[in-house]
Amino acid sequence: MKLTLQREPSTKVSTAGRLFLNGQFECHTLEDIVRPRGVKVYGKTAIPAGVYQVVLTMSPRFKRVLPLLLNVPGFEGIRIHPGNKAEDTDGCILVGDAPAPDWLGQSKVAFDRLFAKLRTTSEPVTIEIKDAS
Repeated sequence: MKLTLQREPSTKVSTAGRLFLNGQFECHTLEDIVRPRGVKVYGKTAIPAGVYQVVLTMSPRFKRVLPLLLNVPGFEGIRIHPGNKAEDTDGCILVGDAPAPDWLGQSKVAFDRLFAKLRTTSEPVTIEIKDAS
């Protein structure tokens, strides 16, 4: 199963994007700001573009099973989870169905739909994150 996150240009607050599942639009995303390579502001920087393996593991912070991105350079514990604004993520990827500037609504609905698909697949899951052109 392949997830693809296509980022839009960052605002001063966040980075919006679109998430595709096997080439089909799944939902919208919201992340921290994409910064130049080598620049990281703790809790306010999006992860580097690239391809990452995704596994479902127990999140100590959220006390539930969530998707975890493995081997993200310079980051640990990067998850896909519900949330509405950049303050809800420390580098993680938020998903939702109702985007607005620096905001993402209907997050739980979008997450539950995506999680159901991830939970039932028997194939490996990857995510390719692409920066805005």
